[in-house]
Amino acid sequence: MKLSQFNFKLPPELIAKYPSKNRDESRLMIVRKKTGKIEHGVFKDVINFFGEKDVFVLNNTKVFPARLYGNKEKTGADIEVFLLRELNREQRLWDVLVDPARKIRIGNKLYFGDNDLLVAEVIDNTTSRGRTLRFLFDGTHDEFKSALFKLGETPLPRWVRKKVESIDEDRYQTIFAKHEGAVAAPFAGLHFSRELLKRCEIKGIDIAEVTLHLGMGSFREIDVEDLSKHKMDSEQIIIPEEAELIVNSAKDMGKKICAVGTTVLRTMESSYTTQGYLKSYEGWTNKFIFPPYECVVPDALVTNFHQPLSTMLMATASFGGYHAVINAYTTAVKEKYKFGAYGDAMLVVD
Repeated sequence: MKLSQFNFKLPPELIAKYPSKNRDESRLMIVRKKTGKIEHGVFKDVINFFGEKDVFVLNNTKVFPARLYGNKEKTGADIEVFLLRELNREQRLWDVLVDPARKIRIGNKLYFGDNDLLVAEVIDNTTSRGRTLRFLFDGTHDEFKSALFKLGETPLPRWVRKKVESIDEDRYQTIFAKHEGAVAAPFAGLHFSRELLKRCEIKGIDIAEVTLHLGMGSFREIDVEDLSKHKMDSEQIIIPEEAELIVNSAKDMGKKICAVGTTVLRTMESSYTTQGYLKSYEGWTNKFIFPPYECVVPDALVTNFHQPLSTMLMATASFGGYHAVINAYTTAVKEKYKFGAYGDAMLVVD
């Protein structure tokens, strides 16, 4: 497949800037995997397509306040730092992106917060934009993380809006977020409300949880036309034994396994047996899913509508079939579905 095959015209007004009034009341497009038939509904009715002992697999990652604003030593120039991941707990080393990158050199000090609450020293240039920072802090690790996150801001996507409002502190997390480490929310999971999960419980639909800490790799622009030459950044994943047991028991009974989001799809497709069963695992994945890859573990997918040329769109097309998914996206634009983190949802199911 070629990069250009995933391009389409997305009117800016279709990118959602605000969440729906209620989590589970966004629109839902249902795409039948075998026939390509399209139906329309409301997200809370997604459970109508599942029954007792079917499984929703959720990503329980939690977004941390990864965006910091500071100043460069001597010049006082404004600097934005985007925290990617902690490299070394004891040495306070973090992998970050900085903007503007051209003004930052190894040895520069950056200051954050009133009275320079935090100071960081640039110790490495990892990419054209990336840097490694050592934070200079004398307290405990918990005190350091508290100070760091106090200064940080929820890293809402740029297309949402510039001003961060209080609603985002709640709505840009899933209700089942547990394990801190993501720089972006798993979009599909944002549609699940407590009421909807309760309805799943009453209906006998099982829930399994895995973790994929989204980094910037999932959102990085692809700069090659031949997709087989694109390399995904590694992201941390955890598949606990409990999730393995729930998913594999359902597979033995011939029940549906629904990946809630392309992050869950990537996680499950990163660790499975030759018989197609999920395997517990804790580590990293750089799995890049794009057609004609055939997905093994799940047989249903809930996902949002994604930006053109995005890895998430490619993963969706791999699961649902390229032509069926591109046709669904054409319909979504025509019917004015909302795209992005706060957008509407798609269910791909047999």
